[in-house]
Amino acid sequence: MVAPIIQTNPNIEAVSDDIDTVNILKANLEKKDLYNESEFDKEKDKTTFRQFEDACDRVKNFYTQQHTLQTVAFNLKARNDFKYKARAHMGVWEAMEKLNTFIDECDPDTSESQMSHLLQTAEALRKDGKPRWMQLVGLIHDLGKLLFFFGAEGQWDVVGDTFPVGCAFDDRIIYGRESFKSNEDHGNKIYDTKFGIYSPGCGLENVMLSWGHDEYLYHIVKDQSTIPDEGLALIRYHSFYPWHREGAYLELMNDHDKKMLEAVRAFNPYDLYSKSDSVPDPEKLKPYYLELIDEYFPTKTIRW
Repeated sequence: MVAPIIQTNPNIEAVSDDIDTVNILKANLEKKDLYNESEFDKEKDKTTFRQFEDACDRVKNFYTQQHTLQTVAFNLKARNDFKYKARAHMGVWEAMEKLNTFIDECDPDTSESQMSHLLQTAEALRKDGKPRWMQLVGLIHDLGKLLFFFGAEGQWDVVGDTFPVGCAFDDRIIYGRESFKSNEDHGNKIYDTKFGIYSPGCGLENVMLSWGHDEYLYHIVKDQSTIPDEGLALIRYHSFYPWHREGAYLELMNDHDKKMLEAVRAFNPYDLYSKSDSVPDPEKLKPYYLELIDEYFPTKTIRW
């Protein structure tokens, strides 16, 4: 029997090549959009944000407690608990609604609910035409604050600027190195050295950042979504202000972290400056964001 001759349709090959070209152009366009300077905040007075020196006692007391209790021992325990303790199963939008009663004690800029802040961030990104995955990150970036309802010891192990533990506390952390004088790791012959338990260029993936909503959500999302590496970095590092705003701990970075730093800095204005008195309507925006959630979360029910 003579084998049949299979002919390739040149038109199909041409279409395939065109699709590949479009996908490459689309990826490049999204990358360009990611790093474009923010437009939504051009008219805002940015000097009024993150004014911690004039913050109320509630904010200052929060950081005193956080800087005292975020130790290496606590962080090891928190990560062990994360691995072996069940918390909840719910969808992303349901999680946002649950978080709506939470008010962040360490935020000097707003007393709005978390639902409002998440929608304000996502809508600012959407207005500036940022990639869809970045809009989604804006929508969910603070959902790790659900920790408050899942056995947290207070807000000090949920919110606040983050920083590495296991090496010397840097002066550029909010309220400075002196605010850690009651931390049991302060003055430790290993933990209180420049690199501590780490090494130069080890990469931030190998660094223990103070446990809280960033770190928690990062571990949830990286295993249950298709959000790209840049989006995971925005989630894990958006509160790491000593790094992405003040330039501390750069010596711990590897080449991958250098790329992620650029992405985090591009996201920061949307997290910080989208806070306003204008409250979004969740029900009006819900259909758009439910579609966005489904696009990047293959499973509707998330293990929290």
